[in-house]
Amino acid sequence: MEAQQISRIFTSKSLFFSSHLAKISGNLGSLKGKNSSLFPVFGARISSNNGGGRFGSIRRSVNEKSKGSGGFNNFQDEILRSFEDKNDVEVIFEKQIDQSMEKESQSAGSKEFVESITNIMNEGTEGAMDAEEEEKHHTKVTHSVVFVTAEAAPYSKTGGLGDVCGSLPITLASRGHRVMVISPRYLNGTPADRNFDGAVDTECKVKISCFGSTQEVQFYHEYKAGVDWVFVDHPAYHRPGNPYGDVHGAYGDNQFRFALLCHAACEAPLVLPLGRFTYGEKCLFLANDWHAGLVPVLLGAKYRSHGVYKDARSIIVIHNLAHQGVEPAITFKNLGLPADWYGALEWVFPTWARTHALDTGEAVNILKGAIVTADRIMTVSQGYAWEITTVEGGYGLHELISSRRSVLNGIANGIDVNEWDPSTDEHIDFHYSMDDLSGKAECKAALQKELSLPIKPECPMIGFIGRLDYQKGIDLIRAAMPELLQDDVQFVMLGSGDKQTEDWMRKTETANRDKFIGWVGFNVPISHRITAGCDILLMPSRFEPCGLNQLYAMRYGTIPVVHCTGGLRDTVESFNPYAQEGSGQGTGWTFSPLTKECMLEALRTAIGTYNEHESSWKGIMKRGMAQDYTWDNAAVKYEEVFEWAFADPPYIR
Repeated sequence: MEAQQISRIFTSKSLFFSSHLAKISGNLGSLKGKNSSLFPVFGARISSNNGGGRFGSIRRSVNEKSKGSGGFNNFQDEILRSFEDKNDVEVIFEKQIDQSMEKESQSAGSKEFVESITNIMNEGTEGAMDAEEEEKHHTKVTHSVVFVTAEAAPYSKTGGLGDVCGSLPITLASRGHRVMVISPRYLNGTPADRNFDGAVDTECKVKISCFGSTQEVQFYHEYKAGVDWVFVDHPAYHRPGNPYGDVHGAYGDNQFRFALLCHAACEAPLVLPLGRFTYGEKCLFLANDWHAGLVPVLLGAKYRSHGVYKDARSIIVIHNLAHQGVEPAITFKNLGLPADWYGALEWVFPTWARTHALDTGEAVNILKGAIVTADRIMTVSQGYAWEITTVEGGYGLHELISSRRSVLNGIANGIDVNEWDPSTDEHIDFHYSMDDLSGKAECKAALQKELSLPIKPECPMIGFIGRLDYQKGIDLIRAAMPELLQDDVQFVMLGSGDKQTEDWMRKTETANRDKFIGWVGFNVPISHRITAGCDILLMPSRFEPCGLNQLYAMRYGTIPVVHCTGGLRDTVESFNPYAQEGSGQGTGWTFSPLTKECMLEALRTAIGTYNEHESSWKGIMKRGMAQDYTWDNAAVKYEEVFEWAFADPPYIR
């Protein structure tokens, strides 16, 4: 019985035991002369099955008898290396313990030894229970997950891709997976360069053959929030601008820059001794958008043909199908792929899309190659997973994607509920919650004051936050604004992009200073204050793979009015005042088709509800705030797809 007790204690709280060795040593010292034969040599071996091998070893020796006294001379403890994953641990005792304990189970020394350790370990009983509770939230099967992405917040970010690749890896790591994120080390000569200050040079360099030469890249690494953040360093990533371009437009060598990223990402799990151990070959690659689209192709064309990565799997995650990495066919030879793999990336434009009569329309499409060769295909919402199989939403790839529908899944993004929490948000002046909404009105008044708008609690305040481009439906906003501003409303726009729209925002503000504010640019604190202070958030996107602003808005009690598309359709439920025996249901309003008239009708319905039905409005607010769009929920669904990926054999041509 005592042996079982000790085994259970060590198994459930091995870390706590190692932190209390001094105490145990002192208690053992009090047992000198009492059945010293009870304590044979025994060891505890800690092994971690975390897909690549972070493990350590703890060795303990308690068999040295004190000469002449029959007791112990010392209690040796050597910790060679502590494991980092505390939740996938197995402590195995040598059989000698059980045998010795059975023989001496009735001895006073045995009982005293058990009581001594039990008393010490009882100090951590509550912690052990917490550990057991925490373990329930961890996945049963862990993987070595490698995210490959052009951006990852907070290191680099231009939109939702950066948010996803900055948050989901942390959640997966907290659930027990070993997670690496690989992205470029962008240095543009601005304060943003300081984002990489915590990353250190691994002194590991690899040579990559592509684009007619041999390129050398090196890796920087930072271990933070349980994730290995790895940055590929090369002069091509050191230039002014954002990850994709500058004031003059997209960089002309983006194909080269992101092909280099993909080659380096395939090498990193094999060569980087992170935590003294590489990730190894049994990895799960999550390639995000076309920038990482060569990864699944390289696994099949470059590595598996040589017996490497034969147990790896790849998933292409599509955040925006409109961008596919299409370049002239002649550039295929630069990608570092065998010539007979051209068909995987081959792309031919239809006749109407060609530039002139002699244009054959031949090109290479990197995202197409990823869709062909990846083991699974994912999008960032269920609605978008369906849309990309249609002619309207497939951008020429709908037939190919439809042919692989059996491996296609959509999972809505989560949000960082620590950063976006109206009860603790550091960017807003007043805090509030679903149980106490009083701070919401104060945030509105503070925003009106900050923007020099009339402070009118009764006036509905509408906000727009996003890029100023065609996808976001800004043309509809411009067309509808003259009519909308005839009503008693206030409108705030925050964004940058299309220069004509930026100029229009400035002119409209000048002409309607008491009703319209156009903030050209992007500012994180003001985006939080707009989300908290506005009553309505407008999102007339033509397509929206997932969308995050509507999720932020609902969490802050701001009612979304959105076009019924993609992730907006999945996450916003239209208000129905007659449901639930008149108590209503829904979290906002959706409209379709995408026309100025439909958008204005939805907005005016929302405005009318705000003005005339306070109880219904508060019900919509609270239902939105009660929605659970945490990354934990999304991570559970991702893990299901991980299992499906490994259930089938990998792609082999």
